[in-house]
Amino acid sequence: MAAARGHPVTRYASVAVTACLAAVAGLAFQRVFGPGPVLPVAAVAAVVPALLSALLSGPRKSGRPWPLWISIVLTVAAWTGTASVTVLRPALGDGTLPQTLREGVLGSWKSILTTLLPVPAKPEFLLLVHLLVWLAAFASAELGLRTALRAVPCLPVLGVWAVALLLGVDGPGSNLPLVAATVVLIGVLVLLRSDAPGGPDCPDRRPAWRPLAVGLPAAAVLGALAFLAGPVVPVSGDPYDPREQVQAPPPQQRDGISPLDRVGGWLLSPDQVMFTVAAQRTEVQRLAVLAAFNGVTWSSTARFVPTGSRIPAGPRPDRRHTTGQRITIRDLPGVWVPAADRPRRVDGTAVVVDPASGALAAARPLRPGQAYTVESQVPEWSAADLAGAALAQDAEARAARELPWGPGATRPPVQIAEFRRFAQAATRDAVSPIQQAAMLSEYLKRYARYDVTAPPGHSYRQLDYFLGEGRRGTPEHFATAYALLARSLGLPTRIVVGFDGGNRVGDTVQVRSGDVMVWPEVKFARLGWVRFNPLPDNARRSNKNDSVAAGETQQKLEQAQKNAASQQHGPGPGKTAEKTTPKKPAVKESPTPWWVFASIGAAVLLAGYLLAVLLAPALRRRRRQSGPPAERIAGAWHQALDHLSDVGLSTARTLTAHEVARYGASTVGEDAHRHLVPLADLVNRSRFAQAGPDPRAADQAWHHTDQLGRLVTARAGRARRLRRRLHPRSLRDRRPA
Repeated sequence: MAAARGHPVTRYASVAVTACLAAVAGLAFQRVFGPGPVLPVAAVAAVVPALLSALLSGPRKSGRPWPLWISIVLTVAAWTGTASVTVLRPALGDGTLPQTLREGVLGSWKSILTTLLPVPAKPEFLLLVHLLVWLAAFASAELGLRTALRAVPCLPVLGVWAVALLLGVDGPGSNLPLVAATVVLIGVLVLLRSDAPGGPDCPDRRPAWRPLAVGLPAAAVLGALAFLAGPVVPVSGDPYDPREQVQAPPPQQRDGISPLDRVGGWLLSPDQVMFTVAAQRTEVQRLAVLAAFNGVTWSSTARFVPTGSRIPAGPRPDRRHTTGQRITIRDLPGVWVPAADRPRRVDGTAVVVDPASGALAAARPLRPGQAYTVESQVPEWSAADLAGAALAQDAEARAARELPWGPGATRPPVQIAEFRRFAQAATRDAVSPIQQAAMLSEYLKRYARYDVTAPPGHSYRQLDYFLGEGRRGTPEHFATAYALLARSLGLPTRIVVGFDGGNRVGDTVQVRSGDVMVWPEVKFARLGWVRFNPLPDNARRSNKNDSVAAGETQQKLEQAQKNAASQQHGPGPGKTAEKTTPKKPAVKESPTPWWVFASIGAAVLLAGYLLAVLLAPALRRRRRQSGPPAERIAGAWHQALDHLSDVGLSTARTLTAHEVARYGASTVGEDAHRHLVPLADLVNRSRFAQAGPDPRAADQAWHHTDQLGRLVTARAGRARRLRRRLHPRSLRDRRPA
């Protein structure tokens, strides 16, 4: 690679701009980690390699940088040392530096793709950002010092942008300001490097500040346009998400004992404080979601993934409210983390989350005194929402309809047929899914008694006894019986273990073991999972005067279910359909007007034309400057003819070189004559002399041409030259080179 030519100040300024570009590209990882952890990492990783490359470009008398292999060796050593004392400093102290370094370089990308955004700012994760930004800053600086191509140093930075965008898909925040800053910096870099032509024998080279004075305002305007146009750019589909290509972790049994198996013991010792909640309103606390039944027991199908704090949203109902809670663990065993449904953010403790259900689990068993804050968006449904709801038909819903035969069974158990007959009798007059679900809940409330001393268990045999002979049970029996009865009707159902109510002490609510609840949920299209309460109305866990009433949201939901169940949506057996007022369908967005696409198309064509007419002269000049000395001299002459065309020279085919020189002197002035005559002599010697010209003569020819261009600009004015450049004729090179 040939070293870039230009004033040393210009070269070093270009290196500084490439460092800024690399730092801005590193900040694009703020959608992965958040801006706080990324800022110092990107700044250090961008500045140090650029400074190292700049230092290695100066010491030699030849003015050329040191050999590239020396720069590579030194930057590897510098990166290792810098990363060890900055990003990897925690690992340096506990002796795990080699392992953390290996994990960060080789496996951090996969860990980031399997973690919900924002990712925790672990050293091995931030090491990936440090490495990518360092490589981009080093490569950009070396390209800027060793090549004369104006925009090539931007390419490594664009690679960092590509990685940041892929890893940060669906992350919080926006990169639009960083995109605008990148556009401006690329424009500044190209303007700085526009001083590359010429050589050491050109004493009056163009100062670096001149293109900047003209181009900086244009670059700023371009960056502002990029910032403003970003939100309105039409996108035909969702962005590519590489997380969809990474295999999700298999379902994990996070706790050796299912929370459902603890319900009976908790109810027999109802005064044990599980945790405390400080919040403005009372909500039902969800603990574990159990969706798989094997004929004997219920288990979780959650695919837990790590998360820094953010939890993805589930189905978004039309109405919901946000609630914040400060939860302190007391005697709650296991790893399941209580929170109101649906949690969106958890701070204060490390958790893993099931993106499908929003269930939370701790990385380690909960301990007394452990506190965290959780922000949740609790859905609210009205009778109109529920009345027209259809059952969900996705894969999760299909799995939630299964009634397996049981471990080792070769034929279906007889209880399944009995459950179906029971459910059909309980919902005989139902004509819609919501009526079936609500009527089944109301039927169980009246059918059995609440009794905390009932023996635990929820297999086919135990639930058959509960429905057939015992007819008394705990929330475990009512919820699991409802789930199996609902599945026998084709309703996708799961069960949830949680807590409802508590004992208010000052500003906090003590949630006790006696407040444990188990409830079923049925999945409806568009609404998601909707809770039902099949427990008798007298099934309160405490009779103390200071106990907290059931959550306001739950009371409204049960009333909405009763109202929806009382509405008729079709003729039932022996009944006439009643008029109902179904919920208005969502208003479809009107199609985008044709003129919007026409305007966008016209803007794209105009931008493409402007780009073409502005790039064509630069590309033509670069082509003319390449090749043997004779071709470069001819190219310099044709470039001079282009300059003279701006002051009225229409054709030069019938004129000799010295006649053109005299025309330029008469039109531009005597200053032009001092450059055109030597240039004409060089052209004539190149054409007719026996010995070919040397590279020095080609450099002199281009020096005279550049000086002529400045004189023509001063004579004709920049506005006139710009108008001529914007004319379609500028796209053609009518003179052979």
